[in-house]
Amino acid sequence: MTVEDTAAHRELSYAEAIREAMDLALARDPAVVLMGEDIGVYGGAFQVTGDLFEKYGPERVIDTPISELGGAGISVGAALTGLRPVFEFQFSDFATLAMEQIVNQAAKLHYMIGGAVSVPVVMRFPSGSGTGAAAQHSQSLEAWFGHVPGLKVVQPSTPADAKGLLLAAIDDPDPVMVFEHKLLYKMRGAVPEGHYRTPIGKAAVRRNGDDLTIVATSIMVQKALTAAETLAEEGINVDVIDLRSVRPMDRETVLASVRKTGRLMVVYEGVKTLGIGAEVSAMVAESDAFDFLDAPIVRLGGEDSPIPYNPELEKAVVPQIPDIVEAARGLAEGRL
Repeated sequence: MTVEDTAAHRELSYAEAIREAMDLALARDPAVVLMGEDIGVYGGAFQVTGDLFEKYGPERVIDTPISELGGAGISVGAALTGLRPVFEFQFSDFATLAMEQIVNQAAKLHYMIGGAVSVPVVMRFPSGSGTGAAAQHSQSLEAWFGHVPGLKVVQPSTPADAKGLLLAAIDDPDPVMVFEHKLLYKMRGAVPEGHYRTPIGKAAVRRNGDDLTIVATSIMVQKALTAAETLAEEGINVDVIDLRSVRPMDRETVLASVRKTGRLMVVYEGVKTLGIGAEVSAMVAESDAFDFLDAPIVRLGGEDSPIPYNPELEKAVVPQIPDIVEAARGLAEGRL
């Protein structure tokens, strides 16, 4: 039974589910603290923190200075002292200012001190395009972080997983990077009550089919599911795999689907070059599932371009539902 099955008819938005996860964690464990720029009285850049400042006070919901490097460093240091900080970046792009603390400190201290310390820090990244925020506020940088040993990287695509993965991340002894697509914040869906964890490193099969496999991440899962409905009307039945976790990656779920369908397409918003699709493709190519392929693997990722401000150009540089339909159709019909 999935967490969606247990949710009955209760619906929350993606943002509400995240807030509920933080609320539960704060109430359950006095070591949990929230940190970030404008997360207090203002409630966060995307209003996800909401009224938690009023509920828990400034010692548990902490407004950090307007310095991503400083805020990330404070959260890493807090984790080393026994707290479980959840640090929010206003935009994922701003993590570029904090890479020293994330990549050289959070990811490596457990290893460098011989396992004597853990770094149970969670960092939340509102990410992705579609809001007209242009090149410096619209990137999908999850593959950067997935490249770093010592970090765990997740991308919830549903409200239920937004809550469950965040709760799992807060309980995890290692640094976990949570990428939340900005366009998903208003998405509503079934969310179980109470405390539960969506396992980090386990993909979800969102739709079953025998003709081809689509492995997708974040908002592309929802686009792939919509595309799959159109394809089903044409007699093309698609397995849609929600990767959920970039690192660690669920090898077995992906390979089992490829062995079943014989065709693979990977859909992700990040730039196609050196992206998540390359890792998934290599994983299949280096396994016995490669022998089951009836066609070349297709990667459908973002263009090698900064995200434009113009809304039509913005849509053009990342995969959209018609792009997924056309590429899947071509793959299923042997034209790609």
